[in-house]
Amino acid sequence: MSAATSTLPRAAIDAKLVAMASATAVGVGVALAGFVQNEPAPYELYMVALIGIWALFGITISRATVPLLVLWIIYLIGGMVSMTQMSDLQDTPLYLAVTAFLALTAVFFAAIIEKREGLLQPIFIGWTLAACLTGILGILGYFGAFPGADRFTLYDRAAGAFKDPNVFGPFLVLPAIWLLYGIITGRLMKMPVQAAGLLILSFAIFLSFSRGAWGLYGLSAITVCAIVFLNSSSNRLRLRILVMALIGIGLIALAVMIALQIPQVATLFETRAQLVQDYDGARLGRFARYGIGFALAMERPLGIGPLVFGQIFGEDTHNIWLKALMDYGWLGFAAYATLLVLTVAAGFRILLRNRKWQPFLLCAWVVFVGHIALGTVIDMDHWRHFYLLMGIIWGCVGLEARHQARHSEASARETVAPRNYALALHRPNN
Repeated sequence: MSAATSTLPRAAIDAKLVAMASATAVGVGVALAGFVQNEPAPYELYMVALIGIWALFGITISRATVPLLVLWIIYLIGGMVSMTQMSDLQDTPLYLAVTAFLALTAVFFAAIIEKREGLLQPIFIGWTLAACLTGILGILGYFGAFPGADRFTLYDRAAGAFKDPNVFGPFLVLPAIWLLYGIITGRLMKMPVQAAGLLILSFAIFLSFSRGAWGLYGLSAITVCAIVFLNSSSNRLRLRILVMALIGIGLIALAVMIALQIPQVATLFETRAQLVQDYDGARLGRFARYGIGFALAMERPLGIGPLVFGQIFGEDTHNIWLKALMDYGWLGFAAYATLLVLTVAAGFRILLRNRKWQPFLLCAWVVFVGHIALGTVIDMDHWRHFYLLMGIIWGCVGLEARHQARHSEASARETVAPRNYALALHRPNN
């Protein structure tokens, strides 16, 4: 190692050290998103410092990612306008400040990924390590494995290092899907470690007893397996993918079967597995509030103010579309809806292109689309990992734009060179 480095220029060594340090810093930041029991959480404090330090060395927002920034700004303007409809602001400025910070993290991750595609690896590694650790805490807490373990549960459901099982479960889905992707397409040598991680995450997702997380995980796993299978280039590879997918799905089923052998788990599962709970279909339950809220939005186009809906009806909107209408008005709703549709469309357009970052984009895009569907029955406007998913997708969109620009420049040079050569051949000699 020393012999090899001694032959390298000092600048190259420094650049390598900076790249390693920045990758580690980003991975640690992502990992901290898995530990949110108090606010401000370590993730917020760390990311404020990381973004500030990174900004000193320059953060570039390219044309490819400008829509992400602009639409978030419009969304926040809608929230400020909606705030003017409130008689008592209470904690609204802080709430909008958190939204602005999380939007900034999405833009930050998009910008740094576009500049350095190598950051995708530490982002996914950091997320997976955090998911496994918080998943283990949730499992141990559920079974009361040590004194004080109940702090990692809520309402007899595993919550890990989160305040809410309904956030804990979805947070684990992307790492689980990434491990599943590795099992069906990666090297056999890595499979035991990937299978162990997948088993832990599957068990933890199940113990969260979050119906949304169950549906998100199941549909994401099926979708990723189907896309990889259909996009394969040979029958032999498809057979391998099919076998590996069955093994991965078998591990998930094994985790569920093991859990159901425990009486307390089986009882809670029977209750949570019902499609409609009492608080969903009651007279002023979740579904009834949707209708009331959308009718109210027609009367109050500027919104009613952030968090006011929950104060009026005793429960939050539990719907990202209604949330945008109530808290950010029609202006914010238009920006938010445009942003989500644009993110899905931009990611889908480049989803199956043969690029180094394609596996990361595929997993993030599938889980992101699942989160949008999940958002129709739950509030997730301040889920940190949702903004990270968005940043990953837009970062890959930026990477593709840079790739296309380099390809166009190379093609132009190849076109100009023969033309100049031909002109030189036909130039008369003096």
